[in-house]
Amino acid sequence: MASSSDDAEVHAIEPNAHSFIVKIWLEETEEETGAARWRGSITHVPGGERSYMTDLSQIPRFVGPYLERMGVNLGFRWKVRQWLHLL
Repeated sequence: MASSSDDAEVHAIEPNAHSFIVKIWLEETEEETGAARWRGSITHVPGGERSYMTDLSQIPRFVGPYLERMGVNLGFRWKVRQWLHLL
């Protein structure tokens, strides 16, 4: 496992890079229904922030703010989609 000093070194080498770990799994619901749902989590590696998901469309909502802080223009359509999800 990498130490926090390793993370600091990588960030110093690649200040405009972010790493994320995305885990997804199938969660079975009650046996009577026979249904299953996708669940997941996403973790920002350098900072350790984690979010759990019930919908894979939540991945861009987690990553987007990091990209914007890097100066990436995500565009009007992306911002509208994010706004609509917040309603």
